Amino acid sequence: MNTYIISGAIGLGLAAVWAYVGSNPTAPATPPETGGTALAEVTVPDSLSAEAQIGERAFDAVCAACHGDNGAGVDGSGPPLVHKIYEPSHHADMAFFMAVERGVQAHHWSFGNMPPQQGLTRADVAGIITYVRELQRANGID
Repeated sequence: MNTYIISGAIGLGLAAVWAYVGSNPTAPATPPETGGTALAEVTVPDSLSAEAQIGERAFDAVCAACHGDNGAGVDGSGPPLVHKIYEPSHHADMAFFMAVERGVQAHHWSFGNMPPQQGLTRADVAGIITYVRELQRANGID
């Protein structure tokens, strides 16, 4: 009976490790150093809300290396966030919070996995989301 308990505990431990590894994408810790071209044409609104302006600064500092200026994407680096795929009805704001916190396994695009992003507070991410959503609305993505 002890053998069954020990075997079961080992099996559960291995399953937990497998689940952890499977749920954490592996990708380069630093953004690629490609100077790829933008993947989307983005119209920037004439003005942004105060929160979106703060979000724009955070986006430029952390996200733009892969997702491009104004979320237009970068060929060979990262997808455009001003794209129908990321409209609120498909990727709610919580998806962005989770992507920053946990990373994302590639599923819509062939850019590879997105690693978790360090050094951003929830307020930073909320500002980034506001910025991206305002860009999306200016480009007909509601």
